[in-house]
Amino acid sequence: MWKRIHSNRDPRDTLYSEIRREFGTYFLLAGNAWKCLLSKYPKFLFGTMILFLLTSAALSFTIFRNEKKAVAIVSKTTNPIQDGFSQIMAATDRIRETLDLKKIVDSLGRKKRLDFRDSLTLDSALDRLQAIKEN
Repeated sequence: MWKRIHSNRDPRDTLYSEIRREFGTYFLLAGNAWKCLLSKYPKFLFGTMILFLLTSAALSFTIFRNEKKAVAIVSKTTNPIQDGFSQIMAATDRIRETLDLKKIVDSLGRKKRLDFRDSLTLDSALDRLQAIKEN
C-alpha cells in the first residue's frame, strides 16, 4: 500500500552544511564587517545598547502595561433542590412542546398540497423547533 522511498543522500549532508556551503562567503563578510564596526565604535554601540534597554524598560512600565481588571465575585444563594426541580420542569415543558410541534409537522407532511396557511404554520413550527434545539 505504501511504497518505500529510498534516498541515496550522504548522511553527513545536513541543511546547515548546505546553507553554509552556498552562503558561507556572505556570512563571513557580514561577520568581518560586524567585528570591524565593533572595534571602531565600541562606546557608541554600548551607549546605544543601554539607551535601548532603558527605553524598553520605560515602555514596559508605562505604555505596554497590562492592567489587571478586578473580577467581581457575586455570591448567589442557591437552593439546589429548587433549582434542580425547576430545571426538570423546564426540560419537561420543552419536550412536551417539541412533541406537539412534531405532530404538527408530521400532519402537514402527509398532505399532498399545502396552502398558504399551512406553509406559514410549517415554517413557524420549524423555526420554533430550531429555537428549542439551540436552548
